[in-house]
Amino acid sequence: MAPSVIAPRVLCIGIPVRDLTFRVEAVPARGSKANATHLAEICGGNALNAAIAIARLGGRVSFAGPMGDARETSSRFILERMEAEGIETTHIVRMPGLTTPVSAIMIEPSGERTLTIYRDPMLSTVQLPDADKLLADCQAVLVESRCASFCTDLCTEARRRGIAVVVGVDRAMSLQDSLLTAASHLLFASEQVQETAGITDDGEALQRLAALTPAFLASTRGPHGTIWLNETGKLEETPAVSVQAVDTLGAGDVFHGAFTLRLAEGSDVRQALQFAAGAAALKCTRHGGGLAAPQRLEVEELLNTPPATPPGRKPRL
Repeated sequence: MAPSVIAPRVLCIGIPVRDLTFRVEAVPARGSKANATHLAEICGGNALNAAIAIARLGGRVSFAGPMGDARETSSRFILERMEAEGIETTHIVRMPGLTTPVSAIMIEPSGERTLTIYRDPMLSTVQLPDADKLLADCQAVLVESRCASFCTDLCTEARRRGIAVVVGVDRAMSLQDSLLTAASHLLFASEQVQETAGITDDGEALQRLAALTPAFLASTRGPHGTIWLNETGKLEETPAVSVQAVDTLGAGDVFHGAFTLRLAEGSDVRQALQFAAGAAALKCTRHGGGLAAPQRLEVEELLNTPPATPPGRKPRL
């Protein structure tokens, strides 16, 4: 028998969130009320959604970051879900007296979501465990962009050891942000790359940022695919996978997790981007944020299925 292949280990760093999700026909106008058709309580946060995706897609995943007081309901709920997904939680730091973030999210029939969140700023004062413990047997690190204050030194050490550091950017970054140079890969959303670079075109924004960082740069644009800079500095595009979206919550995080796992498995960025597009597309067909992340076989089947031939058109031979 051939020797078994050990799945790569990915370290995810972020701040977990307890999400309360409401399905609504439309976001209510200011000062008005609306009835929700469905309520769900799920765990969330950018890095945690990505961690769930990595575990579902066959990777080994550990999580590091702050959580609130051990006595509160939110942190207990999140830890139970993480352990049920097979995520290693020994590196989470409990912070007495602080509150784990909570968000309220309204999801429309189109899949678009509107949210508000409470995040205690003192959570960012966390001291992570020793780098040797966190990076042992680690093939990649995935970081939320908001965590620079407590993880840049760890990311720098990971790069020194030859470990890929992927940053999922979900808000505009300062051009002096330490993660711009500590990362090996920066995955922006379209709005965030434009705000960061101060340019209203994704491609031009990426090219401007390329002068500030040696990292791989990409911008995800939902159904319009992903554009990125190749090794020669030229723009390339990876198309999105067409699906009927019902819930986009967590789709970008699933994309980041799938991309990071494929890098850890030794794939090049083209393969990793294609795999990530498939994983994110499947997530959008289901409600549940990161907990709607797909299994590995589902993604592979989706990507290996030829596109349907439009009516009246003969297939190309």
